[in-house]
Amino acid sequence: MTEKIPAWVDGELAPVGKLDVHQRGLRHKAVSVFVMRGTDVLIQQRALSKYHTPGLWANTCCTHPRWGEDAGVCAVRRLDEELGITGLAPVWKGRVEYRADVGGGLIEHEVVEIFTAQVSGSLGLDPDPSEVMATKWVDIYELAARVTRHPAEFTPWLQIYLDQHLDLIFGDLARV
Repeated sequence: MTEKIPAWVDGELAPVGKLDVHQRGLRHKAVSVFVMRGTDVLIQQRALSKYHTPGLWANTCCTHPRWGEDAGVCAVRRLDEELGITGLAPVWKGRVEYRADVGGGLIEHEVVEIFTAQVSGSLGLDPDPSEVMATKWVDIYELAARVTRHPAEFTPWLQIYLDQHLDLIFGDLARV
């Protein structure tokens, strides 16, 4: 795993190996996308081969931008790479920061650019099996209730998003 991602080291942004970032718990850049169909959100179950949080359910897409990559460009790229989704124009909703233990001695300390994208009707999906083992649509409010009832089935970041940032991410759903 030689991919380098933007992380803060001694107060300066620098390209650091992804595994090293998580082992050291370094604060780093990230992108999360929620694809919506009305009040339903597309969630993914992470592949069992993932080096942390395998088999857990997460938002539609979450990743780290490449060094120097714009967050919006990263969101579009990863929707395609992870799920085969093309043609969407994600809308920036805001930035959140969180720190969470993701198991195996690894820490996510992310500064996350959050995006949503609305679709109508069906959406063609072609998940990369090395990234995603399953997908499903679920009402966002039902998802929030499920996460509260069964947190061990969901990634720590999805739990944080739904518990602490529901209004930031989904506040405009009342207008849908």
